[in-house]
Amino acid sequence: MTWKDGVADLFQRAPAGLRGRLPAEQRADLRYYLGRYRPWEAGFDRPPPEPAPGQVTGPPDFVGIGAHMAGTGWWYRLIADHPGVTSRSDLPVARHYLTRFITRRFGPEEVDGYHRWFPRAPGTITGEWTPSYAARPWVAPLLPLACPEARLVFMVRDPIDRLLLGLARTSDSRASQAGDHMAEAVDRGYYAAQLRRVLAVVPSDRVLTLQYERCVADPAGQIAATYRFLGLDDSHRPAGLSRPPDDPAGPVPPLDPGTRRRLADLYAGDVADLAGLVPGLELRRWPSFAP
Repeated sequence: MTWKDGVADLFQRAPAGLRGRLPAEQRADLRYYLGRYRPWEAGFDRPPPEPAPGQVTGPPDFVGIGAHMAGTGWWYRLIADHPGVTSRSDLPVARHYLTRFITRRFGPEEVDGYHRWFPRAPGTITGEWTPSYAARPWVAPLLPLACPEARLVFMVRDPIDRLLLGLARTSDSRASQAGDHMAEAVDRGYYAAQLRRVLAVVPSDRVLTLQYERCVADPAGQIAATYRFLGLDDSHRPAGLSRPPDDPAGPVPPLDPGTRRRLADLYAGDVADLAGLVPGLELRRWPSFAP
């Protein structure tokens, strides 16, 4: 272990509150100096994990594709709790592998590299959940190449609530109110446009769209439906089923009624389109878009 590795590990083990005192940009600069890049960053070069004894690798059986700040980590943990699922604690839930290929070659070697990130015990299934996949237009065409038989799960949440939570999470960043950052944050809430891109290349029977608010109201029923979709025994009841999902710490920016109305108008067409694509969507759970 190099001294940079030691410093990086020490910083990572520091209490979150202590790390949070350092501005986001300075934390990023420190990571880069120490050679610690995140999976979607250009400098990331972490090799795939070694399979444990008896494990095999191959394409993921399921991929969560969205949405950011919609309880996806909570739902992945419920899926991973099933005895028919392999989920290794040393691997990130979000692999972010496909986000890097907007301008880079994506051929057989890259496909094989992706498959090596999914060790599993024989007879079980495994997968990942990268919430940004649906929002990245270049990822949808890669999915049939990377995992042609995978089942895709898309969790959506009231787009205004999702936007505010996302902004609360990045409130310590100098870029949090910059035009490009805000545009990306708003774009993440156009779920119908994202779903249409996916359905253009993946059969609809291999895509499950869940509504975050329904999952919170009826976690047992919705996780059972998720298990059935993944080909798992739906009688399993996972630990933490009734535990509310983790939302980011920090205050949610307040909205005056006029601003909320403008945001509702901004998303109204996409929400109506989404309701047509997802017959079970309950708009009454999204007050700004309720019939």
